[in-house]
Amino acid sequence: MILKGKRILVGVTGSIAAYKTAILTRLLIKSGAEVQLVATTSALDFITPLTLATLSKRPVLSAFFEKSSGQWHNHVELGLWADLFLVAPLSANTLSKFAQGACDNLLTATYLSCRCPVMLAPAMDLDMYQHPSVRANLEKVASFGNIVLDAETGELASGLSGQGRMMEPEHILERVFDFFNSKNEFGGKKVLITLGPTQEALDPVRFLSNHSSGKMGFALAQAFKAAGADVHVVAGPVALKLDGHGFQVQRVTTATEMYEATKALHGQMDVIVFAAAVADFRPESPASQKIKKQGEELPLRLFPNVDIAFELGKMKKEGQIHVGFALETEQEEVHAKAKLIRKNFDLVVLNSATEEGVGFKHDTNQVRIFNKNGGDVQTALLPKLDIARLIVEEVKKAAAWS
Repeated sequence: MILKGKRILVGVTGSIAAYKTAILTRLLIKSGAEVQLVATTSALDFITPLTLATLSKRPVLSAFFEKSSGQWHNHVELGLWADLFLVAPLSANTLSKFAQGACDNLLTATYLSCRCPVMLAPAMDLDMYQHPSVRANLEKVASFGNIVLDAETGELASGLSGQGRMMEPEHILERVFDFFNSKNEFGGKKVLITLGPTQEALDPVRFLSNHSSGKMGFALAQAFKAAGADVHVVAGPVALKLDGHGFQVQRVTTATEMYEATKALHGQMDVIVFAAAVADFRPESPASQKIKKQGEELPLRLFPNVDIAFELGKMKKEGQIHVGFALETEQEEVHAKAKLIRKNFDLVVLNSATEEGVGFKHDTNQVRIFNKNGGDVQTALLPKLDIARLIVEEVKKAAAWS
């Protein structure tokens, strides 16, 4: 019984997918977990509390107190009781409340009070799921450190077909297993991740940079943190909210600043992940004033920046793991494997700049992970957090201390 002794608080909200909560509850109980269900009143329009109570062997809680008995259901105690708070299904309405900190029922009060990790399984129709407000709310709750289980694709209750189905109970169970199995794999280990772009000034107004959003590096920081690591982040200029996740964050702007910050931390780290898209060149001498348009051409002389991964690869200590990234447009495998050797990486993660849904700014990625010992792992197109978990698993395999 893999989950024996684990306490899981299961939240249920108003969605037709609530019928799947009965299946999920049964699977969790069979795996040894203690399950307490908390439901919104609208959830009970879709599934009866008797069904859920029978499966969980506990009364389903939906109000702060029972009018018949006067019994009080303490949302703070519920949040402290649980090892994991799993909300499945999560409706657009409750998602909005989580994102905004609204608190008008027992479930939302418990969410705001709980100290344990939170896992969310959204369910809604495909147009709702892709609406900008919903996407923004999903990104916001993910930025709080909540684990968002991306909705699956298939036939929906509306009769349409697309993404929006709550992740199947069997798949959710796998993610719960992964969460508890990986929680302390990197306990006591220090991990350094560089992320985002760098910017090289042309003048006080303009700069050279690239399209990196830092999303892949952020996902890696979350995955290593979930695995128990002490995570340090050196971040270029990104819009991501990196504070409040338990990382130690240092922000930089230029490639030189990123090199100095990374070099200062390098010797203390067990794992270094070079996920930043560092500018290869910088202007010879940035102008002190804004450059005015004075003709059809602007002569520009560029000098190479320091190759951070290459330089630190020469300083690599025994037992340290270096992970690099290769974003290529042609001869992808050849260039990635050459980088693996030249920069003294243990792993190099190849993603293409030509595939749809892959690379800069996307929430998804599809990669090949090459190991210095000849290993080659290829993934499907997946959310970046799932890709990050796969990379963490490959790092664990490569580490001599694992």
